[in-house]
Amino acid sequence: MPGSITLSHDEPGIARVAIANPGKHNAIDIAMWQALRDVFVRLQAQDAADAPHAVIVCGADGQFASGGDIGEFAQFRFDEQRLHDFHEHTVAPALQALLDCDIPVIAQIEGACVGGGLEIAACCDIRIAGMGSRFGAPIAKLGFPMAPGELQLLARVVPAPTLREMLLEARLVDATLALQRGLVHAVVADEQVATHALQRARALAALSPQAARINKRTLRQLAAGGPSADERRAHYGYADSPQHREGIQAFIEKRPPHFQRG
Repeated sequence: MPGSITLSHDEPGIARVAIANPGKHNAIDIAMWQALRDVFVRLQAQDAADAPHAVIVCGADGQFASGGDIGEFAQFRFDEQRLHDFHEHTVAPALQALLDCDIPVIAQIEGACVGGGLEIAACCDIRIAGMGSRFGAPIAKLGFPMAPGELQLLARVVPAPTLREMLLEARLVDATLALQRGLVHAVVADEQVATHALQRARALAALSPQAARINKRTLRQLAAGGPSADERRAHYGYADSPQHREGIQAFIEKRPPHFQRG
């Protein structure tokens, strides 16, 4: 049975992207990388008035994702051009689509969060982990290094000493240490991960989706060395927006704000 990436809308304002590869701890095959990209391109392309306010990324059957599907490796890993194309034209666009998504993304992490799974989690804005989860990239055991773009991505969220342990010693980090070192934002009992992630998604979805989108955009600009003068000027285009007016008015009237999509 092949792996899959599925998009569902379990309740208003919240979408769910599920990673599944039965019997392989949700290892990510080539088709799944392509599907992941397609899902997040589709989410980003939605009109803000119709788009969800939050997205939860999770794995099936109590696992997040255990890395690449090793069963496919012999098809491309021993040919330099095909290996280059896999990392640069299959994996990289999928991860970039996650990073480019203006909708806040929450990772619901259970079990293995390894290799490509760790890279996906690193692209999410908020990471919620279960006590039994494990993090790492033990590819040194398989005889290959991490691709430059993927390593650069992990370096944004994994402290340098921890990243060196993961790569050079093939070390797996448990949830407690992941929290201490800032890899994740919260650790809860394994049976509470889904509930906690949904609670945070609901709380996030009740806030201004416009503010979230602008904040994510500005964070990307800062990471790229910006914002430019034009981007700084454009930033304040929200001044006369309904959500800006509603948030201020609700505070003055001492009532909860009611933000519409868009």
